Amino acid sequence: MRHPARLGIALAVALAATGCSTATGDGSKPDAKPAAQASAHAASLTSCGHRLSFAQPPNRTVALDQTSTEILLELGLQDRMAGTANIKTKIPAVYEAAYAKIPVIAPKIATGEQLRSATPDFVVAGSTELYTKDRAGTREELAALEVPTFVSAVDCPQQNPAGTTPFELLFSDYENLGKVFGAEGRAAKLAADQRAAVTKAGENASKVPQGADQPTVVYLYSVFNGMPYVAGRTGLPSEMSRIVGAKNAFDDVNEDWPEVSWEEVAKRDPDFIVIGDLSERGRPGDSAVEKRATMTGHPVISKLAAVRDNKILEVPGIELDASVRSVHALGLLAAGMKDLGYVR
Repeated sequence: MRHPARLGIALAVALAATGCSTATGDGSKPDAKPAAQASAHAASLTSCGHRLSFAQPPNRTVALDQTSTEILLELGLQDRMAGTANIKTKIPAVYEAAYAKIPVIAPKIATGEQLRSATPDFVVAGSTELYTKDRAGTREELAALEVPTFVSAVDCPQQNPAGTTPFELLFSDYENLGKVFGAEGRAAKLAADQRAAVTKAGENASKVPQGADQPTVVYLYSVFNGMPYVAGRTGLPSEMSRIVGAKNAFDDVNEDWPEVSWEEVAKRDPDFIVIGDLSERGRPGDSAVEKRATMTGHPVISKLAAVRDNKILEVPGIELDASVRSVHALGLLAAGMKDLGYVR
């Protein structure tokens, strides 16, 4: 967004012209009832340090990324959505019909102009990085226009009670969005079902060797310009590892997905490797096939026991970032640990 002041004026005019409701509501009735059957009601919550208030459920929500889009679709809120953006992989078949009805305002990261064109009354994102002047606009700019903005609690751990796990932060997103839209029942069921899935994934953790014998894992998310990007301490995979009884080999790096060297991966010498398959994204080095070929062709990495003995698990890459699909990757990790013989 190159001209914040101009965008502010234009967006205010656009909102007034379309007559769509803002966070405080204008008394108008929604265009359609969502599948979750949200009813008009007042709601308030805090999202990543911003207090949000709603006189009625939003009617023109824009999701700035795939994670937010799929959470809203899982909650049955497609009829309340005015746009999506930044879709990295194929939408799962279960959401295809609902997703097809929603305008795509930007195939990649949305700009302020693209967001303005959708005349939103609520904006949802999985990351604070999408709210910048050269992207969708800052949260402060949008708040000045009475357009509330939501950020996943997973991206704002410092704003939440100490010790809250990433999965619990994700489940709080479901519950808070359910509160905003009057879809509390569906949100509560989703959170409960996924809590049960997390519990199930951790059932064998006590049977996995600990201490010096605890299995270590490297999560290979991407290979860009020949360099590996792996899971650091603050990413969801570290929590996944803890749940299943393993240890992330890069737990000492305070980043989500740091770029490291292949030599550093070799130095950590993980017991097994998890590959994030991002083949649908289509960038060089994204697919699991390419990542395997890179490792087996590397003069150092190819000699690691994990590569030599094919102790490699594959999971959908997008599921390694916090999303409504992440419990699926967690289940694959738990099953893989058992198949690799780490469960006594």
